[in-house]
Amino acid sequence: MASSWLGARRQSLHLLKTRGFLLLKLSAAVLAVLLFCEFLIYYLVIFRCSWPELKTPEGAPEPVLRAMFLADTHLLGAIRGHWLDKLRREWQMERAFQTALWLLQPEVVFILGDIFDEGKWSSPEAWADDVGRFWKVFRHPPHVQLRAVAGNHDIGFHYQMDTYRIKRFEKVFNPERLFSWKGINFVMINSVALEGDGCDICSRAEAELLEISHWLNCSREVGHPPTPCPVSEEPVCGGSAGSHGPLTPLWSRQHFPLYRKNDANCSGEDAAPPDEKYTPFKERYDVLSWEVSRKLLWWLRPRLILSGHTHSACEVQHRAGVLEVSVPSFSWRNRNNPSFIMGSITPMDYALAKCYLPCEDMVLTTYCVAAGCLMLIMLIPTRLVSAPFHFGQRVLRKFKTM
Repeated sequence: MASSWLGARRQSLHLLKTRGFLLLKLSAAVLAVLLFCEFLIYYLVIFRCSWPELKTPEGAPEPVLRAMFLADTHLLGAIRGHWLDKLRREWQMERAFQTALWLLQPEVVFILGDIFDEGKWSSPEAWADDVGRFWKVFRHPPHVQLRAVAGNHDIGFHYQMDTYRIKRFEKVFNPERLFSWKGINFVMINSVALEGDGCDICSRAEAELLEISHWLNCSREVGHPPTPCPVSEEPVCGGSAGSHGPLTPLWSRQHFPLYRKNDANCSGEDAAPPDEKYTPFKERYDVLSWEVSRKLLWWLRPRLILSGHTHSACEVQHRAGVLEVSVPSFSWRNRNNPSFIMGSITPMDYALAKCYLPCEDMVLTTYCVAAGCLMLIMLIPTRLVSAPFHFGQRVLRKFKTM
C-alpha cells in the first residue's frame, strides 16, 4: 500500500517536473521570438544599409553632411487612432528610428510632412499629447538636428489651414525657410500654402520664396555684384546663410510633389501598386499645380527636390534636369515595406541611397511559424501528434511487406 502510494507520488512529481520544464521552454521560446521580431530584426535589417560614397575631389576634401529623409509618419491621434494600432505603429517607428540613429549616426534628420495624422483636427490638448508622443518616438541627441516641413495632415489642406494651425506647428518645429549647414543650403517649403489663389497665407508664403529666390540669384552672379547680397534674417542653423558662401539651393524640401500626371513612370519595389500607378493625380490635392510647379523651378532652380505625400517612391526628371525624389511613408500603417533616404552631401555634390525597414509580412510570417512550432511542442507530450505518426509508420511497414 505504501509502495503504491510512493510510486504514484513519484509519478505525479515527475509529471509536474516535466510540465514545468515544458512551460519554461515555451516561455523562453516566446520571449526569444518577441525579442527577435520587436527588437533584433531592426538591427539586422538596418545594419545592411550604408551611406552612399561621393567622389573625392582633388585637393582638400570637402566636409560631407550625412542626412536622413523621412516622410509621412502619420502619428495617430485621439479621433481615428485605436489604442492598439497606435501602440504598435509608434513602437515600430521608434525602434526603427532609434536603431537607425545608433547604427548610421546621421547629423541631420528631415521629415517631409504629415508628421501627425490628425493635426488638422486636433484640440490644444490632443495636439500637446501628439507632440509629446512624437518627441518620445523621434528623440535624438543634441548634436543631431531635426527639421520638418508641414503637411496637409499637420495643418490641413488649403481650405482648412489657418494662421493658428501654422503657428502651432512652427512653435514645435523651427519655422526657418532657409536652413544652412556645412556650406549646404536647404530651402524648406510650406507646399500646402502654394495654392496660387492669392489668399493671405499663400501670398506670404510666395513672398518668402521670392525673397529667398532673390538671395539665391544674387549669390549666383558672376563676379562681384555692385551691392552685397542680403543675408537672411530668419534663424539659420550653423551660422548665418551669408557666412557659407554662395547660396546655392542644393535641395528643396516640401510635402506635396511637383506636378506630374501620375506614377506610371515610377519603378521599384516601393513604388505605387500597379492598380494605382495610372490613376491621374489631382492638382492641388495629390500634387502641386502645374503653374506653381513652374514657379518653384524658375524661382529656386534647385539641384534636387525631395517630397512626400504619396506614400510611395518615385523619381521624376523635371525640366533643366532637376531630379525630384518622392520619399515613401515611414509608417507600417501606410506600407508593408517602409524606407527612408540617406544622403551624403557636399556644397557641390550629393549621393543618395535608400534604406529599407523590416517588411511587416515577414514579421507576421515569423510569428505564425513560431506559433505553429510552439503548438507542435505542446501537442507532442499529449500523443495527439505522435499517435498519427506511429499509425503512418505501421501502414508504411505493411505496404513494404506486401
